[in-house]
Amino acid sequence: MDWISGLQRALDYVEEHITEPIDFEKVAKSAYSSSFHFQRVFSAVCGYSLGDYIRLRRLSLAGSEIASTNEKVIDIALKYGYDSPESFSRAFARFHGVTPSAAKKGANLKSFSKLSVKLILHGGTTMDYRIENKNAFDVILRKKRFPKAHEVTTQEIAKFWGECQADGTISAVCKYINKNNIFDKCIVGVSFDADPTLKNSDFPYGIGAHYNGGKIDEDYFTVETIPAHTYAVFKCTGKMPEAFQKVYKYICTEFFPASEYQPCGIEIESYPSADTQNADYTCEIWIAVEKKLTN
Repeated sequence: MDWISGLQRALDYVEEHITEPIDFEKVAKSAYSSSFHFQRVFSAVCGYSLGDYIRLRRLSLAGSEIASTNEKVIDIALKYGYDSPESFSRAFARFHGVTPSAAKKGANLKSFSKLSVKLILHGGTTMDYRIENKNAFDVILRKKRFPKAHEVTTQEIAKFWGECQADGTISAVCKYINKNNIFDKCIVGVSFDADPTLKNSDFPYGIGAHYNGGKIDEDYFTVETIPAHTYAVFKCTGKMPEAFQKVYKYICTEFFPASEYQPCGIEIESYPSADTQNADYTCEIWIAVEKKLTN
């Protein structure tokens, strides 16, 4: 119930601040979550990003106000975060299918209602997972930082993977893979939480491998020690990113609400190759977990 009530608090926060600039970090805090993790969960559960949800709610509300009040279009545009009538009109027409002026004259409009979280009976899904206890280990990574107050989309993460593939980073990291690789010769993507001791800390995401301790020739790599953790490990089979998104939705909506575990920060994706469009492609999601506190 904590996860469900946390998501509802976040949705309520968005609605209460829908006409203001919305800091994604504050939305996540209302759900007692990190910004990066909350956005990932939101996208998996809802099927669209937090940024898209906010945009669609604003356009829906703006349409209602244009149709039912005498407010000027420019004033409504500014109210919902658009800095010019032109940008508002384009976004309005894409969503509603008509211009603001047509809406003033009574044209049909689209509605996008506020999300509400409800506890429903579901499940019955069979999915393999395992629990792994791992001591601390080192990873060698190329890291990129994402601003925690802004939207971090799966497209941005995918773009970073594409950059690392194209510029030789992934090929370079292979020579540093530990012969006792925890992830069985796989390249990994590591999602870190922001440093809570730093006021404006960004969220680092790294691409790399279990480090063998060898001399590093490239200046763009860093070595991070992953602390000892218990992990829930899930297998994904199928074309990416669809298979990954399906499994991640299951993790968020079925596994964690029903299990004795809750996530506690770091997440690791392990990929055996770049052949991600193969229908038989298999990767794994490692999520650091801890047992839920009981009352």
